[in-house]
Amino acid sequence: MIETVIQAAVGLGVIVSLIFSELLGASAGGIVVPGYVALYLDKPMQILGTLIVSLATWGIIRIISQFTLMFGKRRMVLSILVGFILGWTTRLLVFHNITIYTYQMQSIGYIVPGLIANWFERQGFWKTVSTMGVAAILVRLVLMVVFGGEV
Repeated sequence: MIETVIQAAVGLGVIVSLIFSELLGASAGGIVVPGYVALYLDKPMQILGTLIVSLATWGIIRIISQFTLMFGKRRMVLSILVGFILGWTTRLLVFHNITIYTYQMQSIGYIVPGLIANWFERQGFWKTVSTMGVAAILVRLVLMVVFGGEV
């Protein structure tokens, strides 16, 4: 069941991302990002962690681009690599016993922050975040309808 939901989320995310790109001219942070974010809408700390890692990745890429030519594939690969490293380090940041809950402010996946950071550079922070949010909510709503609220 879980694998089916993940596959449906990623597939719907690709479709919604393509529709948004064609109709609105705005990307939702990468073609697979809305599907993955939709699966984590009930975990706001992980979404926040993903955005923080994406912003840090974007900042590092901007600093590196002052010293070297950074465009196209090179920027994309470096964004994914830096996002991967920063996302991996967030897996180590688990705060226990702060309250009755365990806070996990880690990123979603390993390549998602890098994809988002690349789109921050291409189309800006607000356009990327707003498009990603709307697309993820739309994917989550469709998943809830298709799977009868079991997401």
